[in-house]
Amino acid sequence: MKKFELVTDMSISVLGRKLFKIRALVDFTTKWGETIHAGDLGGYLEKEENLSHDGDAWVYGNARVYGNARVYGNAGVYGDARVYGNAMVYGNAMVYGDAWVYGNAWVYGNARVYGDARVYGDARVYGNARVYGNAMVYGNAWV
Repeated sequence: MKKFELVTDMSISVLGRKLFKIRALVDFTTKWGETIHAGDLGGYLEKEENLSHDGDAWVYGNARVYGNARVYGNAGVYGDARVYGNAMVYGNAMVYGDAWVYGNAWVYGNARVYGDARVYGDARVYGNARVYGNAMVYGNAWV
């Protein structure tokens, strides 16, 4: 069953890519106890494959997920966060604020990336790790 749809008349352009606002099709409660109601608007996706219809993952507000990036499980992306390239955010992970996760980076488990932090390259942030402020995790680093 589909959890959301792309709202084709609400889009933005990012680096030549068209991203669409999402709208919830069903009611569900996120891992953090927030209820998303059918009809609620979320963040922006380039394509449906960017956000799983399974689990309680959600992209909120002005957050953007595009390219081959994926958000799934119970993960949340919100604020002005960006997830793109081949990046993955999953498990109970959260990316928020002005944080960016991109390239082949993964954020998973109970990890949090927020503030103006950047995670990119082949980096992994997982477990209960917190990356925030102006921190940069990149290359083959694992946190």
